[in-house]
Amino acid sequence: MPNLGARLLVAAVLLLPSVTSSPILDVNNGAVTNFQSEDGSDYATPPQHDLNQPRKLQGRFLHITDFHPDAFYKPYTSTQEGIACHRKKGTAGAYGAETTECDSPLSLVDATLDWVRTNLKDQVDFVVWTGDTARHDSDEKIPRNKSDVLGTNQLVSQKMVDAFSDDGQLTIPIIPTFGNNDFLPHNIFYQGPNKWLQAYSEIWHRFIPEEQRHSFGFGGWFEVEVIPDKLSVFSLNTMYFFDRNAGVDGCADPLEPGFKHLEWLSIQLQRVRERGMKAMLIGHVPPARTESKQNWDETCWQKYTMWLQQFRDVVAGSFYGHMNIDHFLLQDTKDIDLGLLSDDENVSLAQRGKKEKGFSSKSKSDYLRELRNSWADLPGAVKNSMEDDDREEVEDEDFEELGKKHRKKKKKHGHGLKKIGGKYGERYQLSLISPSVVPNFFPTLRVVEYNITGIEDSPLWTDSFKSENGNHLITPELWEADDEQEQVRLELKRDLSAEGKKKRKKGKKGHKKKPTDPNLVIPPEPPKDSIPGPAYLPQAFTLTGYTQYFANLTHINNQVEDTAEGDLSNESLENDKPKPREFKYEIEYSTFTDKVYKLRDLTVRSYLKLAYRIGKQELEGVSTEEIDEIDELNEDDNDDTMGSEDETSAERQDKKKKKKKEKNKKPKEKLNKTWRQFVRRAFVSTISEKELKKLTE
Repeated sequence: MPNLGARLLVAAVLLLPSVTSSPILDVNNGAVTNFQSEDGSDYATPPQHDLNQPRKLQGRFLHITDFHPDAFYKPYTSTQEGIACHRKKGTAGAYGAETTECDSPLSLVDATLDWVRTNLKDQVDFVVWTGDTARHDSDEKIPRNKSDVLGTNQLVSQKMVDAFSDDGQLTIPIIPTFGNNDFLPHNIFYQGPNKWLQAYSEIWHRFIPEEQRHSFGFGGWFEVEVIPDKLSVFSLNTMYFFDRNAGVDGCADPLEPGFKHLEWLSIQLQRVRERGMKAMLIGHVPPARTESKQNWDETCWQKYTMWLQQFRDVVAGSFYGHMNIDHFLLQDTKDIDLGLLSDDENVSLAQRGKKEKGFSSKSKSDYLRELRNSWADLPGAVKNSMEDDDREEVEDEDFEELGKKHRKKKKKHGHGLKKIGGKYGERYQLSLISPSVVPNFFPTLRVVEYNITGIEDSPLWTDSFKSENGNHLITPELWEADDEQEQVRLELKRDLSAEGKKKRKKGKKGHKKKPTDPNLVIPPEPPKDSIPGPAYLPQAFTLTGYTQYFANLTHINNQVEDTAEGDLSNESLENDKPKPREFKYEIEYSTFTDKVYKLRDLTVRSYLKLAYRIGKQELEGVSTEEIDEIDELNEDDNDDTMGSEDETSAERQDKKKKKKKEKNKKPKEKLNKTWRQFVRRAFVSTISEKELKKLTE
């Protein structure tokens, strides 16, 4: 028997009694405040839900991420690097400086949540909010401090409460998570309990269920039962997986918080399975894993991928932010190497991640190309599965029969489907990454829809708000003065440990050792009679599609065109001060009507097909554009056979040779419209067609 000491210790600390619902107990006062613009004027109060009409499940939820609010942002200041829209004259807009590195003005945060309250509040069942609610440290003249970081988090948390409340009561649950900029120094977060967790426990007191406060205080992770007895959302603290976090060291050592976090997740997902429920996972930093971009420590990626494989009957979807670009990831379980999970053999493939200085537009383009290259290597069975798309939604009475068929060891997988994990692609896992509110491109929101067939009348989550328990305000000044010195000491210790890890000899590539770590306990497989989970087979809680909204700040800000930075005098600003237009979000695209992606739903199988089409790079003969070009050349040849009277015979001969050379040019790769659309949407339609063509050729 393997030594289960570490696992049992974690279980003893983290396993909490199961409950039938996840009410949020509040101890703050319940006054709902109107939204205010930066000049202090109230926006019009939007319509509220009719409290006399009972709420019902809508089958939708809102994903919102990366606000990055900046209280120092000033309109019409410079967008130059290091100035960050804080001073000097420039083109920073009233609602943000799109396609720059400036953070979000508070006017954008207010306007966004005002629009959400008016248009989405009563259309969604819950909100997932995936972190980074503090500004970047982009201006050396205004360095971040604890009051700054915690202050904007507290401000936006209250605004979120206001946006989704009626008479002081939250109408739906909001599930937040940490971003890598929600601490000091950024990217660094140490093992809990710590004072950051204590502070956020107060800031998020409206969102963390009372019975989850212990686990949150221990490590910053928690669960909310958004549909009682049916669906739980797990807020992961991805800072403990983040490869650039020098305050921790992976997920293999039982003393590390990453190890404890994944043990907690395993225990909770098993409990959810036993209760016949489903789960969704949310986090800030996604598990990206390409040649140039590996976000997670390799041991954490390995364990997480293994856990999702074992709980593929439970997990309905995974949602992340951080990257600011619209895209998705496919984790391949064939990359699981249990040998890497032994503490004494821990090899991180991503030490380069700690050296990264940023994620520029160029590096984002390179990252997207690397994703495409990896999808170009998808098994041909994906193409075969396209020809065999006869899936139907499964009714409850069909579950048992389908389960028997599915678990007959998959004796026959037509068209080689075994290579992708069977008919439903169970070899792979899907992570959906939403673009951000901060306008590195255009501010973006995403509304995801899920199947509620058979659960339409389920009891709903209710807010157990109590106003008499006092006010929750954070006073970071009370923290001990030596906190940062202790952080520096621990960071140095981690750096030395990382250096020692680099010097260890790596095993041979492709050699997968059996696990030797007695602390590694793999969760159980899905029950033999179970059917594929909602991430693979359409059923209740399967994601059916999403609608993406964006705010066109170029139009809304109504800036003066063709005005260079630094050319704006006080007089010109006074005379030609832009008059912002009405702020609103509009639909960028919807997977339900999209004729390019052609996603039938958001199952793994659908995304495998999309990835296959994006990755398709082989030559397919001459494109339509090239045929047109050749026809034009032929016409020119015929017209110029005799040549003009002014041309010499030699000139005409040179012309003919040049045209012949053009005609005989090797055909280019046929335009992959799906790949081009993928890149266009990654940057929220902010790049020009010329640049898009350059990036996708």
